[in-house]
Order: sequence, then structure tokens, then C-alpha cells
Amino acid sequence: MDSCVTAAIAHQENDEVAFLHVSYGQRTEVRERRAYVELADYYRVAKRLETSIEYLSRIGGSSLTDASIAVSEANLASREIPTSYIPFRNSHLLSIAVSWAEVIAAQRIYIGAVAEDSSGYPDCRAEFYKAFQRVIDVGTKPETRIEIVTPVIHMRKSEIVRRGIELGAPLELTWSCYQAEDRACGHCDSCALRLRAFYGAGVKDPILYA
Repeated sequence: MDSCVTAAIAHQENDEVAFLHVSYGQRTEVRERRAYVELADYYRVAKRLETSIEYLSRIGGSSLTDASIAVSEANLASREIPTSYIPFRNSHLLSIAVSWAEVIAAQRIYIGAVAEDSSGYPDCRAEFYKAFQRVIDVGTKPETRIEIVTPVIHMRKSEIVRRGIELGAPLELTWSCYQAEDRACGHCDSCALRLRAFYGAGVKDPILYA
């Protein structure tokens, strides 16, 4: 959902967009890839790249990639980082995006990270992206100019829903559940955050729940 609204913002702010999808051995890999394809088709994106970093599932440490770790029941009052956190995942995603952006001469990388009203993942904080921007600046060609853009990072989830509706983003094509691919489970951390967001926005969530 956050990535969809971010894509809608990028589509509005740029003449051309390119879509990147990364599989990393997550439980809902097939369903997430379907959402990516449908969103790319919706926005008529010509430049697409699908990659895999499934070594993250071999590294483990997360209930999203390690079947021996149960997906936690949602506890939105908790300040603990949930089991769904994948250690340093977003650095891997950004590294791929930067490599591709430098090749295709893209000037911005949009990522739907949310720090507020979310799960508290450390690699979703604004300071992480500020630090990674420095990595891009010193680690690419002198003439390369690539900016990380995090348009929803300080929004509440309900605000993201409202922004998506304003932009006509196809929220019905999105998928947030951490463990189911047919009907969303409704009780993992991501489902709970999503349901609360739609409720707060006063809008019915368009996807199906078990």
C-alpha cells in the first residue's frame, strides 16, 4: 500500500517512471510479485526490473523469510521491533536501485518507507535514508546525481490512504499481508496497521480478508 501510493506520487512528479521488484524469499513472494505486475501495468510502466536476493532467506532472522519463526500476532501498542523485521533489508533494495538508476540515468529513487505509525523498523527511519544518500553521493560516478525520495515517511498510515485516494492510486491492487496470499489474514502486524489506516481514513479496505 505504501509503495503503491509512493508510485502514484512518483508518477505525478515525473515524466517517466521505472519499477523495480525484489524477491527475497518472503512468504508472500508470489502475491507481492502479482501486485507489482498489476501496478506496473496500471501505470503503463515500460522500464521494469525484477531481481532476486533470496540469500536473505538463507541468512534468516525474520519470520517473513524463515519458516521456523512464527509470524507475530499484531500488537500495535508494543514498541518492540516485531519478528517480521528483516535485518538491514532496505540497504539491499536501495543498492540494487542505485545500480540500476545509474545505468538508466534515473535521477530519483522513490521508496515507500514509513517511520511514523508503523512497525518501528530501524531501516525505515529518515536518518537511515539521509545516511544512505551520503553513500550514493560518494559511491557513484562524479557526474551521477541520484536522490532518495521518501514522500510518505512522516505520514500516518491513514494519511497515506487518503493521499492514495486523492491521486487515484489503485489500492485494490495492493497486498500487505505477511503470511497469506489468497485472503489477507487480518491479524499480522502489517494487516493490523493497514486495517487501522483504512478505518482512520473512513474508507473500506478494498481487499479480501479471511
